[in-house]
Amino acid sequence: MKNIVKHIPNALTIVRFILVPVIIVSLAVNNYKAGLIVFIISSLTDVLDGVIARKFNAISDFGKLMDPLADKLTQLSIILTLAIKGIIPTWIIVILCLKELILISGASFLYGKELVVSSRWYGKITTVLIFIAVVSSLIIRMFNLPAFDIYIYYLAVIFAIFSLISYIHYFYGKGYLPKKEDLKKTMKVDNTEKK
Repeated sequence: MKNIVKHIPNALTIVRFILVPVIIVSLAVNNYKAGLIVFIISSLTDVLDGVIARKFNAISDFGKLMDPLADKLTQLSIILTLAIKGIIPTWIIVILCLKELILISGASFLYGKELVVSSRWYGKITTVLIFIAVVSSLIIRMFNLPAFDIYIYYLAVIFAIFSLISYIHYFYGKGYLPKKEDLKKTMKVDNTEKK
């Protein structure tokens, strides 16, 4: 039974990947209610995934890489769809995509190392703000309410930029990113070897 439970977090991660096209199609055909329901279900599986992984010590290399990727793919796919539909400005998705591309590249670099990249408070706030912004956008379209969601996106973008800078600073301080002194030493060694 315990072995089966350990596979549940990864299974939930895969479910989130499967739900992405369902959400996108729902939004594309203006079925905001269905899109909202499936998005909330996807978000709940993300929470459940984390709880089970921590409680049963079911953290795996697959989960460390694919879990955040599933989350970001879900969020960015929805925001991209909303941008294409003209609901939010395109520059928002551009900034968020660039930020996530940099972080995913970093996660790929750290894949397989003896390191668990836990979310920091600023990363969690960014995720929560994006969740609230998306939910607000869908509810506004469902009930034809005044568009207040753009201000939440502004906040999310500010925190996204702040979190990117903070993550880079964190890994730089931990020695996972090369420092100037290290680069100089490497260059000196290379030059010495060439001579």
